[in-house]
Amino acid sequence: MSRTAEFIGEVDRWSAHNYGPLPVVLERGEGVWVWDVEGRRYLDMLAAYSAVNQGHRHPRIIRALEEQAGRITLTSRAFHNDRMGPFLHQLCEATGFDRALPMNTGAEAVETALKAARKWGYEVKGVPADRAEIIVCENNFHGRTTTIVGFSSEAQYRDGFGPFAPGFVTIPYGDTDALEAAIRPETVAFLVEPIQGEGGIVVPPDGYMHTVQQICRDREVLVLNDEIQTGLGRTGKLFCGDWDGERGDILIVGKALGGGVFPVSGILADDAVMDVFHPGDHGSTFGGNPLGAAVGEAALGVILDEELPARSLELGTWLQDRLRDIDSPHVAEIRGRGLMIGIEIRTESGPARPFCKALMDRGVLCNDTHHQVIRIAPPLVVTREELEGALEVIEAVVGSGSPVGAV
Repeated sequence: MSRTAEFIGEVDRWSAHNYGPLPVVLERGEGVWVWDVEGRRYLDMLAAYSAVNQGHRHPRIIRALEEQAGRITLTSRAFHNDRMGPFLHQLCEATGFDRALPMNTGAEAVETALKAARKWGYEVKGVPADRAEIIVCENNFHGRTTTIVGFSSEAQYRDGFGPFAPGFVTIPYGDTDALEAAIRPETVAFLVEPIQGEGGIVVPPDGYMHTVQQICRDREVLVLNDEIQTGLGRTGKLFCGDWDGERGDILIVGKALGGGVFPVSGILADDAVMDVFHPGDHGSTFGGNPLGAAVGEAALGVILDEELPARSLELGTWLQDRLRDIDSPHVAEIRGRGLMIGIEIRTESGPARPFCKALMDRGVLCNDTHHQVIRIAPPLVVTREELEGALEVIEAVVGSGSPVGAV
């Protein structure tokens, strides 16, 4: 039995079967490269769903992790620590908001934004108790908690997990007329992804976030901008909303904020929203912990100091152009922004997963999303030369010389 089969067998025996990963077992990473337990090297073109924008084990982030681990790692919020304040100060200055509320995972940050919006609706907007509504989009992905899957339009995410929390209204994504029509006096917020990642790298019409913000501002509705996947340089701007000049009223961040080594997330908003929270209203034992704060400060520093958003824009524009040049009977569309790119496979060519398996066999790691889409999202420290190597592999797999049976 190979080491790969041994490790996969152990996971199959002892883990809940809630994932179906590609059959590769990784044991080491450096920059944009990862190695499996058999010693094979792969180009990482997923970056842990954009959690590793800075590359695997970035020296500055690892140094911050090790130095802080040698001092103190956790205090809980029952006490102050010397790392949370400097981290949140840096985060607020980078985003332009008055204050931040730190959490750990992306789903926790989304839940925090939902709580903030509802409490703001009752205390500031004056919505009657327990009547607040939040508008969401079809095809959304905001996490896996029972509240969040309750307003998903993906049947599998909901199946077997009800009953679900009320108070959510669903509209088509990218449709500002539908948004305007859905707003009622009880509406407190609109939760939206500036690009739908898990939904298949769905890019809305140009100016979408700007129009959304105008509509919601006019109707006294908060925009909850979920930038967990799209933020921190991934789409060629610091935040994807910057393409339209809008970061929302509550900015939701995560993934790359932890530099790929520690879960760090949070929400950012101005005082008018954050002032609804009082001691005891909301919390997290690990939220704002000194180890996470030290890592978050270093992770954000790398993105800003190394100008990774600009790098993503330059390389992403070039890569999308090159992908569109591939002559393929299997590809329906190339779409995305920056280094957040989707290759949609034609339904008659089958699902995207076999193509991802073929890429893996040739040393390039991607994953499929929404059945038909190959997701391309390498660490933002990738070089053009490395992407050229990946392009050769992608063309070999999806190009005209590769019939369906070959993948």
